[in-house]
Amino acid sequence: MSPTRRDVLRGLGLAALATPLAACVTAGRDAAPGPTASAAATSANNPLGVDAARRLEVVIFSGGNGDKYAVDLHEAAYRKAYPQAEIKHVATQKVGTQLRPRFIAGDVPDVVNNSGPEALDLQSLVQEGHLADLTPLFEAPSLAFPDKKVKDTLVGGAYENSLIDGVPRVLQYTVAHRALWYNAKLFEAKGWSVPRTWAEFNALGEEAKKAGITLFAYPGQVGPFYQLWNLIYSAAKIGGNKVIIDIDNLADGAWTAEPVRQAVAAWAQIQKDYGDKAYFGLDHTQTQVKHLQDKVLFYPCGSWLENEMAKDRPDTFEYAIAPVPSITSADALPYEAIMIGVSEAFFVAAKGKNPQGGLEYLRMMLSKEGARGYTEMTKNLTIVNGLVDGLQLTSAVNSAAKAQEAAGKNTITDARFETWYKELFDYGQTQTNSVMAGRTTPDQFCANMQKKADELKADSSIAKQTRSV
Repeated sequence: MSPTRRDVLRGLGLAALATPLAACVTAGRDAAPGPTASAAATSANNPLGVDAARRLEVVIFSGGNGDKYAVDLHEAAYRKAYPQAEIKHVATQKVGTQLRPRFIAGDVPDVVNNSGPEALDLQSLVQEGHLADLTPLFEAPSLAFPDKKVKDTLVGGAYENSLIDGVPRVLQYTVAHRALWYNAKLFEAKGWSVPRTWAEFNALGEEAKKAGITLFAYPGQVGPFYQLWNLIYSAAKIGGNKVIIDIDNLADGAWTAEPVRQAVAAWAQIQKDYGDKAYFGLDHTQTQVKHLQDKVLFYPCGSWLENEMAKDRPDTFEYAIAPVPSITSADALPYEAIMIGVSEAFFVAAKGKNPQGGLEYLRMMLSKEGARGYTEMTKNLTIVNGLVDGLQLTSAVNSAAKAQEAAGKNTITDARFETWYKELFDYGQTQTNSVMAGRTTPDQFCANMQKKADELKADSSIAKQTRSV
């Protein structure tokens, strides 16, 4: 029998997320603007001042989790509460390409799910005053627990991760586990064990090669950031979470630190000895289909993977997650360490036509029906605690729960420069493809990334963010 959500949450120990998901502070910018469109009168039943007849536009990144949850759950709930309001639903896999011209023109949607490879640069949006202050949402009564504020119903660290310039501006909606995914049924059939050390990883590579299987692959097109994450998390395993904190803080020498160089060199070696350059020409879906066909043994990704590939997954494939093998015998974090954080960013446009409606839409996402239904439809846990007792969870979620239980306090923190300095994150993806393809050396990768980080640090037009844990 599959475990229930309550069983898994108990095992997950979600309160532990508070430590890696820590507060950020900033310098150099004024407070975020509040909603600019006029609001209706507030009341106990309408704490955010929603105009019941005002149109609402919602843009959803239709990636691994699709967009059906938005239509059937969250927009349906909004329509039920405000039947006079027209809802415009927009699904896209190219958030930036589609919305950037609209933000420039001043024709902005109200709610944006800013995820995927073409996510908008949040720092640029902040500088232009486009991100609404989410304080009214977090301070509003929860629809799931009316005696609590929304802020007090969330897993530890979720609120802190919403902060840019010390103001909550982004709602990260899901709990995410990122590591290496594999087919548990294939391992059982072959009698293989999940490698715990780099030597075991290489030895398995030889066995996989004999079986005609590529040990490891990531998508060089529409997904190289999966491997950039993998490099950074591996570096943290060697040197501890300070490696990532230094990178986020644009600290001097953060990218040229020895743990980063060792991690990049280790993965470049795996690619050289057991990889296949053909995957540099594939996108994420194409690569994930190869994975389901057992042509790739390990794939770096997040816990949305199972839902993204649900229609293609054969009965012979059972998703399971494994930590990155220990690279050195002196790694700061044990083999069991795994990255656990939050993802699926949503924001409300401050200059939209219905920012109050946007805030209320997010509150409905965090309701019992909204959060529980989301988990049922996408197989992803949300940041809301204690709502989905009795849910039957999938093998992937169960595997992630076991991995988190094994990790205990040895959680790898999330890397926030992805949001804080998107230019650096985008540059990192091109550098990742370059070093993994053997066009540059690991030392050159580190030097190039450090040079780019130093340029951003010296640019006074870019507001700087910092974190301490």
